[in-house]
Amino acid sequence: MLGLMQNQALTISSLIDFAERHHGDGEIVSRRVEGDIHRYTYRQVAQRARQLANGLDTLGVQMGERVGSIAWNGYRHLEMYFGVSGSGRVLHTINPRMHPDQIAWVIHHAQDQLLCFDLTFLPIVQAIHSRCPSVKHWVALCDADKLPANSGIPGLLSYEALLARQPETFTWPDLDENTASSMCYTSGTTGNPKAALYSHRSTVLHAYAAALPDVMCISARDAILPVVPMFHVNAWGIPYSAALTGAKLVFPGPGLDGKSVYELIESEQVTYAAGVPTVWQMLLSHVQGKGLRFSSLKRTVIGGSACPPAMISAFNDQFGVEVLHAWGMTEMSPLGTLCTLKNKHQHLSEDEKMKVRLKQGRALYGIDMKIVDGDGAELPWDGHTCGDLLVKGPWVIREYYQGEGDTQAVRPLVDGWFPTGDVASIDADGYMQITDRSKDLIKSGGEWISSIDIENIAVAHPAVALAACVGMKHPKWDERPVVVVVRKPGLDVSREELLAFYAGKAAKWQVPDDVIFLEAIPMGATGKMQKSKLRELLKDYVLPDLR
Repeated sequence: MLGLMQNQALTISSLIDFAERHHGDGEIVSRRVEGDIHRYTYRQVAQRARQLANGLDTLGVQMGERVGSIAWNGYRHLEMYFGVSGSGRVLHTINPRMHPDQIAWVIHHAQDQLLCFDLTFLPIVQAIHSRCPSVKHWVALCDADKLPANSGIPGLLSYEALLARQPETFTWPDLDENTASSMCYTSGTTGNPKAALYSHRSTVLHAYAAALPDVMCISARDAILPVVPMFHVNAWGIPYSAALTGAKLVFPGPGLDGKSVYELIESEQVTYAAGVPTVWQMLLSHVQGKGLRFSSLKRTVIGGSACPPAMISAFNDQFGVEVLHAWGMTEMSPLGTLCTLKNKHQHLSEDEKMKVRLKQGRALYGIDMKIVDGDGAELPWDGHTCGDLLVKGPWVIREYYQGEGDTQAVRPLVDGWFPTGDVASIDADGYMQITDRSKDLIKSGGEWISSIDIENIAVAHPAVALAACVGMKHPKWDERPVVVVVRKPGLDVSREELLAFYAGKAAKWQVPDDVIFLEAIPMGATGKMQKSKLRELLKDYVLPDLR
Protein backbone atom coordinates (compact mmCIF):
# COMPACT_ATOMS: atom_id res chain seq x y z
CA MET A 1 0.00 0.00 0.00
CA LEU A 2 1.28 3.45 -0.91
CA GLY A 3 0.63 6.62 1.05
CA LEU A 4 -1.86 9.15 -0.24
CA MET A 5 0.39 12.20 -0.13
CA GLN A 6 1.00 14.68 -2.93
CA ASN A 7 4.05 13.83 -5.01
CA GLN A 8 6.08 17.01 -5.43
CA ALA A 9 9.70 16.81 -6.52
CA LEU A 10 12.46 18.31 -4.37
CA THR A 11 13.93 20.86 -6.76
CA ILE A 12 16.15 23.91 -6.38
CA SER A 13 13.57 26.10 -8.12
CA SER A 14 11.14 25.29 -5.30
CA LEU A 15 13.59 26.87 -2.81
CA ILE A 16 13.67 30.25 -4.54
CA ASP A 17 9.92 30.12 -5.22
CA PHE A 18 9.36 29.60 -1.49
CA ALA A 19 11.76 32.39 -0.55
CA GLU A 20 10.04 34.78 -2.97
CA ARG A 21 6.55 33.96 -1.73
CA HIS A 22 7.19 33.75 2.02
CA HIS A 23 10.34 35.86 2.56
CA GLY A 24 10.12 38.20 -0.42
CA ASP A 25 11.51 41.22 1.43
CA GLY A 26 14.36 39.22 3.00
CA GLU A 27 17.61 41.08 2.36
CA ILE A 28 20.66 40.06 0.32
CA VAL A 29 23.68 42.32 0.85
CA SER A 30 26.83 42.05 -1.29
CA ARG A 31 30.14 43.83 -1.37
CA ARG A 32 30.68 44.03 -5.12
CA VAL A 33 33.83 43.70 -7.15
CA GLU A 34 33.10 47.30 -8.14
CA GLY A 35 33.75 48.24 -4.48
CA ASP A 36 30.28 49.40 -3.39
CA ILE A 37 27.58 47.67 -1.34
CA HIS A 38 24.61 46.23 -3.24
CA ARG A 39 21.27 45.51 -1.56
CA TYR A 40 18.16 43.77 -2.75
CA THR A 41 15.66 41.07 -1.76
CA TYR A 42 14.75 37.44 -2.32
CA ARG A 43 11.91 38.69 -4.51
CA GLN A 44 14.45 40.31 -6.82
CA VAL A 45 16.72 37.25 -6.71
CA ALA A 46 13.81 35.15 -7.97
CA GLN A 47 12.93 37.65 -10.69
CA ARG A 48 16.48 37.90 -11.99
CA ALA A 49 16.97 34.12 -11.77
CA ARG A 50 13.99 33.75 -14.12
CA GLN A 51 15.49 36.36 -16.45
CA LEU A 52 18.75 34.41 -16.43
CA ALA A 53 16.88 31.23 -17.32
CA ASN A 54 15.31 33.05 -20.28
CA GLY A 55 18.75 34.32 -21.26
CA LEU A 56 20.14 30.79 -21.31
CA ASP A 57 17.28 29.81 -23.61
CA THR A 58 18.13 32.73 -25.89
CA LEU A 59 21.77 31.67 -26.05
CA GLY A 60 20.82 28.09 -26.90
CA VAL A 61 22.08 26.40 -23.75
CA GLN A 62 20.24 23.08 -23.58
CA MET A 63 18.80 21.20 -20.62
CA GLY A 64 21.52 19.23 -18.87
CA GLU A 65 24.36 21.28 -20.35
CA ARG A 66 26.91 22.82 -18.03
CA VAL A 67 27.23 26.51 -17.21
CA GLY A 68 30.47 27.49 -15.52
CA SER A 69 31.14 30.29 -13.03
CA ILE A 70 34.37 31.85 -11.84
CA ALA A 71 33.05 34.32 -9.31
CA TRP A 72 33.20 35.62 -5.75
CA ASN A 73 30.39 35.39 -3.23
CA GLY A 74 27.82 37.90 -4.46
CA TYR A 75 24.26 38.43 -5.64
CA ARG A 76 24.92 37.66 -9.30
CA HIS A 77 26.52 34.35 -8.38
CA LEU A 78 23.49 33.62 -6.17
CA GLU A 79 21.18 34.20 -9.14
CA MET A 80 23.14 31.60 -11.08
CA TYR A 81 22.58 29.07 -8.28
CA PHE A 82 18.84 29.24 -8.97
CA GLY A 83 18.55 30.41 -12.58
CA VAL A 84 20.95 27.81 -13.99
CA SER A 85 19.99 24.78 -11.90
CA GLY A 86 16.31 25.66 -11.64
CA SER A 87 15.98 25.74 -15.43
CA GLY A 88 17.45 22.25 -15.82
CA ARG A 89 21.03 23.18 -16.63
CA VAL A 90 23.98 22.19 -14.45
CA LEU A 91 25.93 24.88 -12.58
CA HIS A 92 29.66 24.23 -12.53
CA THR A 93 31.32 26.44 -9.90
CA ILE A 94 35.04 26.73 -10.65
CA ASN A 95 37.71 27.47 -8.07
CA PRO A 96 39.84 30.37 -9.41
CA ARG A 97 42.65 29.46 -7.03
CA MET A 98 43.46 26.38 -9.07
CA HIS A 99 46.31 26.60 -11.56
CA PRO A 100 45.11 27.97 -14.93
CA ASP A 101 45.99 24.65 -16.57
CA GLN A 102 43.69 22.88 -14.12
CA ILE A 103 40.93 25.45 -14.69
CA ALA A 104 41.14 24.88 -18.45
CA TRP A 105 41.15 21.13 -17.84
CA VAL A 106 37.99 21.11 -15.67
CA ILE A 107 36.13 23.37 -18.14
CA HIS A 108 36.99 20.96 -20.94
CA HIS A 109 36.19 17.90 -18.82
CA ALA A 110 32.79 19.32 -17.82
CA GLN A 111 32.15 20.52 -21.38
CA ASP A 112 30.91 23.90 -20.13
CA GLN A 113 28.85 25.64 -22.83
CA LEU A 114 28.77 29.09 -21.21
CA LEU A 115 31.00 30.64 -18.60
CA CYS A 116 30.28 33.65 -16.36
CA PHE A 117 33.10 35.39 -14.50
CA ASP A 118 33.76 38.35 -12.24
CA LEU A 119 36.07 40.94 -13.80
CA THR A 120 38.63 40.18 -11.08
CA PHE A 121 39.27 36.96 -12.97
CA LEU A 122 39.57 38.48 -16.44
CA PRO A 123 43.33 37.66 -16.58
CA ILE A 124 42.53 33.98 -15.94
CA VAL A 125 39.88 33.93 -18.66
CA GLN A 126 42.22 35.70 -21.09
CA ALA A 127 44.85 33.06 -20.41
CA ILE A 128 42.60 30.03 -20.89
CA HIS A 129 39.72 30.93 -23.23
CA SER A 130 41.51 29.73 -26.37
CA ARG A 131 41.92 26.31 -24.71
CA CYS A 132 38.21 25.93 -23.94
CA PRO A 133 36.56 24.99 -27.24
CA SER A 134 33.33 23.81 -25.61
CA VAL A 135 32.53 27.31 -24.29
CA LYS A 136 30.32 29.07 -26.82
CA HIS A 137 29.64 32.19 -24.74
CA TRP A 138 31.77 34.13 -22.25
CA VAL A 139 29.79 36.41 -19.92
CA ALA A 140 31.30 39.07 -17.66
CA LEU A 141 29.32 39.60 -14.46
CA CYS A 142 29.04 43.36 -14.90
CA ASP A 143 27.06 46.18 -16.49
CA ALA A 144 27.44 46.76 -20.22
CA ASP A 145 29.44 49.95 -19.71
CA LYS A 146 31.95 48.04 -17.54
CA LEU A 147 32.87 45.56 -20.26
CA PRO A 148 36.62 45.81 -20.80
CA ALA A 149 37.71 47.18 -24.15
CA ASN A 150 39.97 44.94 -26.20
CA SER A 151 39.56 42.01 -23.82
CA GLY A 152 40.71 39.60 -26.52
CA ILE A 153 37.70 37.37 -25.79
CA PRO A 154 35.53 37.11 -28.91
CA GLY A 155 31.87 38.02 -28.39
CA LEU A 156 32.25 38.85 -24.68
CA LEU A 157 28.80 39.54 -23.20
CA SER A 158 27.63 41.65 -20.28
CA TYR A 159 25.55 39.74 -17.72
CA GLU A 160 23.40 42.79 -16.97
CA ALA A 161 22.80 43.47 -20.65
CA LEU A 162 21.81 39.83 -21.14
CA LEU A 163 19.28 39.97 -18.29
CA ALA A 164 17.88 43.35 -19.33
CA ARG A 165 16.67 41.89 -22.61
CA GLN A 166 14.72 39.07 -20.95
CA PRO A 167 11.15 38.88 -19.60
CA GLU A 168 10.68 38.47 -15.84
CA THR A 169 8.35 35.49 -16.25
CA PHE A 170 9.61 31.94 -16.71
CA THR A 171 7.99 28.59 -15.98
CA TRP A 172 10.44 26.34 -14.22
CA PRO A 173 10.56 22.91 -15.91
CA ASP A 174 8.98 19.94 -14.16
CA LEU A 175 12.20 18.09 -13.33
CA ASP A 176 12.79 14.66 -11.88
CA GLU A 177 14.35 15.43 -8.50
CA ASN A 178 17.28 13.15 -9.35
CA THR A 179 18.22 15.44 -12.26
CA ALA A 180 21.77 16.80 -12.00
CA SER A 181 21.82 20.33 -10.57
CA SER A 182 25.43 21.38 -10.01
CA MET A 183 28.96 20.08 -9.94
CA CYS A 184 32.15 20.81 -8.07
CA TYR A 185 35.64 19.50 -8.69
CA THR A 186 38.02 18.42 -5.96
CA SER A 187 41.17 20.50 -5.72
CA GLY A 188 43.25 17.70 -7.21
CA THR A 189 46.41 17.50 -5.08
CA THR A 190 47.53 14.53 -7.17
CA GLY A 191 46.47 13.92 -10.76
CA ASN A 192 43.50 15.63 -12.33
CA PRO A 193 40.61 16.95 -10.22
CA LYS A 194 37.52 14.75 -9.96
CA ALA A 195 33.93 16.03 -10.07
CA ALA A 196 31.07 15.45 -7.68
CA LEU A 197 27.79 15.78 -9.59
CA TYR A 198 24.96 16.80 -7.25
CA SER A 199 21.23 16.34 -7.86
CA HIS A 200 18.24 18.52 -7.01
CA ARG A 201 17.15 15.95 -4.45
CA SER A 202 20.55 15.71 -2.76
CA THR A 203 20.86 19.50 -2.64
CA VAL A 204 17.43 20.11 -1.09
CA LEU A 205 17.86 17.31 1.46
CA HIS A 206 21.26 18.75 2.38
CA ALA A 207 19.70 22.22 2.74
CA TYR A 208 17.06 20.84 5.11
CA ALA A 209 19.63 18.97 7.21
CA ALA A 210 22.10 21.88 7.37
CA ALA A 211 19.41 24.20 8.77
CA LEU A 212 18.52 21.90 11.69
CA PRO A 213 19.06 23.24 15.25
CA ASP A 214 21.85 20.75 16.00
CA VAL A 215 23.60 21.55 12.72
CA MET A 216 23.92 25.17 11.47
CA CYS A 217 20.69 26.27 13.19
CA ILE A 218 19.76 28.64 10.35
CA SER A 219 16.58 30.68 10.69
CA ALA A 220 14.83 33.81 9.43
CA ARG A 221 16.24 35.60 12.49
CA ASP A 222 19.81 35.19 11.23
CA ALA A 223 22.07 37.41 9.19
CA ILE A 224 24.58 35.00 7.66
CA LEU A 225 28.03 35.78 6.29
CA PRO A 226 29.29 32.86 4.17
CA VAL A 227 33.01 33.56 3.92
CA VAL A 228 33.42 30.03 2.60
CA PRO A 229 33.46 30.59 -1.18
CA MET A 230 30.45 29.88 -3.35
CA PHE A 231 32.89 28.08 -5.66
CA HIS A 232 33.81 25.67 -2.84
CA VAL A 233 31.10 23.01 -2.49
CA ASN A 234 28.33 25.59 -2.98
CA ALA A 235 29.41 27.60 0.08
CA TRP A 236 28.64 24.51 2.19
CA GLY A 237 25.02 24.69 1.01
CA ILE A 238 24.34 27.92 2.94
CA PRO A 239 22.70 29.79 0.02
CA TYR A 240 20.14 26.98 -0.32
CA SER A 241 19.47 26.75 3.44
CA ALA A 242 19.11 30.54 3.59
CA ALA A 243 16.46 30.49 0.86
CA LEU A 244 14.70 27.63 2.63
CA THR A 245 14.50 29.63 5.90
CA GLY A 246 14.47 33.24 4.68
CA ALA A 247 17.70 34.17 6.45
CA LYS A 248 19.46 37.40 5.50
CA LEU A 249 22.58 36.77 3.40
CA VAL A 250 25.67 38.96 3.52
CA PHE A 251 28.24 38.30 0.79
CA PRO A 252 31.84 39.53 1.22
CA GLY A 253 32.88 39.60 -2.45
CA PRO A 254 36.66 39.69 -2.80
CA GLY A 255 37.23 41.34 0.60
CA LEU A 256 38.38 38.40 2.72
CA ASP A 257 41.00 40.12 4.87
CA GLY A 258 40.35 40.48 8.61
CA LYS A 259 39.52 44.20 8.47
CA SER A 260 37.01 43.86 5.61
CA VAL A 261 35.29 40.85 7.17
CA TYR A 262 35.02 42.56 10.56
CA GLU A 263 33.57 45.75 9.08
CA LEU A 264 30.93 43.78 7.19
CA ILE A 265 30.01 41.76 10.29
CA GLU A 266 29.47 44.94 12.27
CA SER A 267 27.74 47.06 9.62
CA GLU A 268 25.26 44.30 8.70
CA GLN A 269 24.87 42.93 12.24
CA VAL A 270 25.87 39.44 11.18
CA THR A 271 24.86 36.78 13.71
CA TYR A 272 26.42 33.75 12.09
CA ALA A 273 29.46 33.25 9.83
CA ALA A 274 31.12 30.27 8.17
CA GLY A 275 34.59 29.70 6.77
CA VAL A 276 37.93 27.91 6.97
CA PRO A 277 40.44 28.42 9.83
CA THR A 278 42.84 30.60 7.81
CA VAL A 279 40.17 33.28 7.32
CA TRP A 280 39.20 33.29 10.99
CA GLN A 281 42.85 33.56 12.01
CA MET A 282 43.07 36.80 10.00
CA LEU A 283 39.84 38.04 11.62
CA LEU A 284 41.07 37.20 15.12
CA SER A 285 44.41 38.90 14.51
CA HIS A 286 42.59 42.05 13.39
CA VAL A 287 40.16 42.29 16.31
CA GLN A 288 42.76 41.34 18.89
CA GLY A 289 45.31 43.76 17.48
CA LYS A 290 42.82 46.64 17.44
CA GLY A 291 41.11 45.82 20.74
CA LEU A 292 37.74 45.40 19.01
CA ARG A 293 34.59 43.50 20.01
CA PHE A 294 31.70 41.83 18.17
CA SER A 295 28.32 43.43 18.75
CA SER A 296 26.15 40.86 16.93
CA LEU A 297 28.16 37.75 16.02
CA LYS A 298 26.95 34.78 18.08
CA ARG A 299 28.39 31.72 16.36
CA THR A 300 30.68 30.64 13.59
CA VAL A 301 31.05 27.32 11.79
CA ILE A 302 34.66 26.43 11.05
CA GLY A 303 35.50 23.61 8.67
CA GLY A 304 37.71 22.73 5.75
CA SER A 305 40.48 21.62 8.11
CA ALA A 306 40.77 21.01 11.83
CA CYS A 307 40.20 24.11 13.96
CA PRO A 308 43.03 24.71 16.46
CA PRO A 309 41.89 24.64 20.12
CA ALA A 310 43.46 28.06 20.66
CA MET A 311 41.12 29.53 18.03
CA ILE A 312 38.04 27.99 19.63
CA SER A 313 39.11 29.34 23.03
CA ALA A 314 39.84 32.81 21.67
CA PHE A 315 36.42 33.15 20.01
CA ASN A 316 34.57 31.73 23.00
CA ASP A 317 36.48 33.17 25.96
CA GLN A 318 37.49 36.58 24.60
CA PHE A 319 34.54 37.41 22.38
CA GLY A 320 31.63 35.21 23.47
CA VAL A 321 31.32 33.66 20.00
CA GLU A 322 30.44 29.96 19.87
CA VAL A 323 32.60 27.96 17.49
CA LEU A 324 30.92 25.00 15.82
CA HIS A 325 33.41 22.51 14.45
CA ALA A 326 32.29 20.94 11.16
CA TRP A 327 33.60 18.24 8.87
CA GLY A 328 32.73 17.16 5.37
CA MET A 329 34.01 16.73 1.82
CA THR A 330 33.26 17.84 -1.72
CA GLU A 331 32.04 14.29 -2.24
CA MET A 332 29.51 14.82 0.59
CA SER A 333 27.89 18.07 -0.62
CA PRO A 334 29.78 18.70 1.88
CA LEU A 335 28.35 18.34 5.40
CA GLY A 336 28.95 15.12 7.33
CA THR A 337 29.22 16.12 10.98
CA LEU A 338 28.83 19.22 13.11
CA CYS A 339 29.80 19.58 16.75
CA THR A 340 27.02 20.75 19.03
CA LEU A 341 26.62 19.66 22.63
CA LYS A 342 23.93 17.30 23.88
CA ASN A 343 21.71 17.90 26.88
CA LYS A 344 23.93 15.57 28.93
CA HIS A 345 26.88 17.94 28.37
CA GLN A 346 25.25 21.11 29.67
CA HIS A 347 26.40 20.65 33.26
CA LEU A 348 29.98 19.73 32.46
CA SER A 349 32.87 22.02 33.36
CA GLU A 350 34.17 24.32 30.63
CA ASP A 351 37.26 22.14 30.28
CA GLU A 352 35.12 19.05 29.76
CA LYS A 353 32.91 20.86 27.26
CA MET A 354 36.02 21.93 25.36
CA LYS A 355 37.08 18.28 25.00
CA VAL A 356 33.81 17.64 23.20
CA ARG A 357 33.98 20.81 21.07
CA LEU A 358 37.42 19.86 19.76
CA LYS A 359 35.88 16.88 17.98
CA GLN A 360 34.48 17.19 14.48
CA GLY A 361 31.03 16.37 15.83
CA ARG A 362 28.02 14.12 15.36
CA ALA A 363 26.60 12.90 12.08
CA LEU A 364 23.57 14.86 10.94
CA TYR A 365 20.50 12.91 9.89
CA GLY A 366 21.10 11.57 6.38
CA ILE A 367 24.72 10.60 7.05
CA ASP A 368 25.89 7.32 8.49
CA MET A 369 29.53 6.62 9.28
CA LYS A 370 31.83 3.91 10.57
CA ILE A 371 35.52 3.28 11.15
CA VAL A 372 37.24 0.13 9.91
CA ASP A 373 40.62 -1.53 10.21
CA GLY A 374 42.93 -2.45 7.34
CA ASP A 375 40.88 -5.58 6.64
CA GLY A 376 37.57 -3.68 6.50
CA ALA A 377 36.30 -4.92 9.86
CA GLU A 378 34.23 -2.33 11.76
CA LEU A 379 35.91 -0.91 14.87
CA PRO A 380 34.26 0.02 18.20
CA TRP A 381 32.94 3.47 19.07
CA ASP A 382 35.00 3.91 22.22
CA GLY A 383 36.60 7.30 21.52
CA HIS A 384 40.07 5.75 21.43
CA THR A 385 40.25 3.19 18.64
CA CYS A 386 41.16 4.79 15.32
CA GLY A 387 40.40 3.51 11.85
CA ASP A 388 39.63 4.50 8.28
CA LEU A 389 36.46 6.61 8.16
CA LEU A 390 33.69 5.56 5.74
CA VAL A 391 30.38 7.33 5.12
CA LYS A 392 27.12 6.92 3.20
CA GLY A 393 23.96 8.93 2.67
CA PRO A 394 21.64 10.58 0.12
CA TRP A 395 24.04 13.48 -0.52
CA VAL A 396 27.22 11.36 -0.71
CA ILE A 397 28.48 10.51 -4.21
CA ARG A 398 28.25 6.97 -5.54
CA GLU A 399 30.82 7.68 -8.28
CA TYR A 400 32.72 10.58 -9.84
CA TYR A 401 31.52 12.33 -12.98
CA GLN A 402 33.29 10.74 -15.94
CA GLY A 403 35.90 9.52 -13.48
CA GLU A 404 39.52 9.53 -14.49
CA GLY A 405 42.05 6.82 -13.79
CA ASP A 406 41.42 3.37 -12.29
CA THR A 407 38.14 1.74 -11.31
CA GLN A 408 38.51 2.83 -7.69
CA ALA A 409 38.63 6.50 -8.78
CA VAL A 410 35.55 6.10 -10.97
CA ARG A 411 33.44 4.01 -8.60
CA PRO A 412 34.94 4.56 -5.16
CA LEU A 413 32.34 2.82 -2.96
CA VAL A 414 33.30 -0.10 -0.73
CA ASP A 415 30.20 -2.22 -0.10
CA GLY A 416 28.08 0.91 -0.46
CA TRP A 417 30.30 3.08 1.76
CA PHE A 418 32.49 5.97 0.58
CA PRO A 419 36.08 5.87 1.96
CA THR A 420 36.94 9.40 3.01
CA GLY A 421 40.72 9.03 3.30
CA ASP A 422 40.52 10.27 6.89
CA VAL A 423 41.58 8.37 9.99
CA ALA A 424 39.23 8.94 12.92
CA SER A 425 37.81 7.72 16.20
CA ILE A 426 34.13 7.78 17.23
CA ASP A 427 33.03 7.89 20.87
CA ALA A 428 30.01 6.23 22.49
CA ASP A 429 27.89 9.36 21.93
CA GLY A 430 28.65 9.34 18.20
CA TYR A 431 31.15 12.22 18.23
CA MET A 432 33.74 11.72 15.52
CA GLN A 433 37.29 13.06 15.76
CA ILE A 434 39.67 13.19 12.82
CA THR A 435 43.07 11.87 13.83
CA ASP A 436 44.65 12.71 10.51
CA ARG A 437 44.47 12.26 6.78
CA SER A 438 45.70 8.72 6.17
CA LYS A 439 48.51 10.09 4.01
CA ASP A 440 49.61 12.60 6.69
CA LEU A 441 49.96 10.25 9.67
CA ILE A 442 53.55 9.89 10.84
CA LYS A 443 54.79 6.42 11.83
CA SER A 444 57.70 6.60 14.24
CA GLY A 445 59.16 3.46 15.81
CA GLY A 446 56.00 1.53 14.99
CA GLU A 447 53.73 4.11 16.66
CA TRP A 448 51.45 6.59 14.91
CA ILE A 449 51.79 10.34 15.52
CA SER A 450 48.94 12.68 14.58
CA SER A 451 50.20 15.69 12.63
CA ILE A 452 47.04 17.55 13.69
CA ASP A 453 47.91 17.20 17.40
CA ILE A 454 51.44 18.51 16.79
CA GLU A 455 50.10 21.46 14.78
CA ASN A 456 47.49 22.37 17.38
CA ILE A 457 50.10 22.61 20.13
CA ALA A 458 52.33 24.85 18.00
CA VAL A 459 49.47 27.17 17.05
CA ALA A 460 48.61 27.57 20.74
CA HIS A 461 51.91 29.45 21.19
CA PRO A 462 51.18 33.21 21.15
CA ALA A 463 53.89 33.92 18.56
CA VAL A 464 52.75 31.28 16.02
CA ALA A 465 50.33 32.14 13.22
CA LEU A 466 50.38 28.86 11.26
CA ALA A 467 51.96 25.46 11.74
CA ALA A 468 52.24 22.33 9.63
CA CYS A 469 53.69 19.02 10.80
CA VAL A 470 55.25 16.58 8.33
CA GLY A 471 57.21 13.37 8.72
CA MET A 472 60.84 13.08 7.67
CA LYS A 473 62.55 9.81 6.85
CA HIS A 474 64.75 8.36 9.60
CA PRO A 475 66.89 5.20 9.33
CA LYS A 476 66.06 4.00 12.85
CA TRP A 477 62.56 5.34 13.56
CA ASP A 478 61.19 5.18 9.99
CA GLU A 479 59.83 8.76 10.31
CA ARG A 480 60.23 11.63 12.73
CA PRO A 481 57.99 14.73 12.94
CA VAL A 482 59.18 18.25 12.22
CA VAL A 483 56.96 21.30 12.57
CA VAL A 484 57.01 24.11 10.02
CA VAL A 485 56.00 27.45 11.52
CA VAL A 486 54.97 30.91 10.34
CA ARG A 487 55.44 33.53 13.05
CA LYS A 488 52.89 36.25 13.75
CA PRO A 489 53.96 39.71 12.52
CA GLY A 490 56.11 41.50 15.08
CA LEU A 491 56.45 38.46 17.37
CA ASP A 492 59.33 36.05 17.74
CA VAL A 493 59.91 32.55 19.04
CA SER A 494 63.05 30.44 18.76
CA ARG A 495 63.39 26.78 17.88
CA GLU A 496 64.33 25.93 21.46
CA GLU A 497 61.43 27.92 22.95
CA LEU A 498 58.85 26.26 20.73
CA LEU A 499 60.16 22.73 21.37
CA ALA A 500 60.10 23.47 25.11
CA PHE A 501 56.46 24.55 24.69
CA TYR A 502 55.57 20.92 23.96
CA ALA A 503 56.60 19.80 27.47
CA GLY A 504 53.61 18.31 29.26
CA LYS A 505 51.43 18.67 26.17
CA ALA A 506 52.72 15.65 24.21
CA ALA A 507 54.63 12.47 24.98
CA LYS A 508 58.38 12.92 24.62
CA TRP A 509 58.55 10.62 21.58
CA GLN A 510 55.85 12.71 19.88
CA VAL A 511 57.69 16.04 20.27
CA PRO A 512 59.02 17.25 16.88
CA ASP A 513 62.72 16.78 16.22
CA ASP A 514 63.04 20.23 14.71
CA VAL A 515 61.30 23.53 13.97
CA ILE A 516 61.55 25.09 10.52
CA PHE A 517 60.58 28.73 10.14
CA LEU A 518 59.09 29.93 6.86
CA GLU A 519 57.53 33.15 5.65
CA ALA A 520 54.51 31.23 4.33
CA ILE A 521 53.13 27.70 4.13
CA PRO A 522 51.83 26.56 0.74
CA MET A 523 48.04 26.79 0.62
CA GLY A 524 45.72 24.93 -1.70
CA ALA A 525 42.76 26.21 -3.68
CA THR A 526 40.35 25.81 -0.75
CA GLY A 527 42.54 27.36 1.95
CA LYS A 528 44.03 24.10 3.21
CA MET A 529 47.74 23.60 3.77
CA GLN A 530 49.35 21.69 0.92
CA LYS A 531 51.66 19.26 2.61
CA SER A 532 52.66 17.68 -0.68
CA LYS A 533 54.17 21.00 -1.79
CA LEU A 534 55.66 21.50 1.65
CA ARG A 535 57.39 18.14 1.43
CA GLU A 536 58.72 19.14 -1.99
CA LEU A 537 60.14 22.35 -0.48
CA LEU A 538 61.84 20.27 2.20
CA LYS A 539 63.15 17.50 -0.09
CA ASP A 540 66.79 18.35 0.76
CA TYR A 541 66.15 18.77 4.49
CA VAL A 542 68.12 16.53 6.89
CA LEU A 543 67.02 15.84 10.47
CA PRO A 544 69.33 17.32 13.18
CA ASP A 545 70.62 13.96 14.49
CA LEU A 546 71.52 12.85 10.95
CA ARG A 547 73.54 15.90 10.01
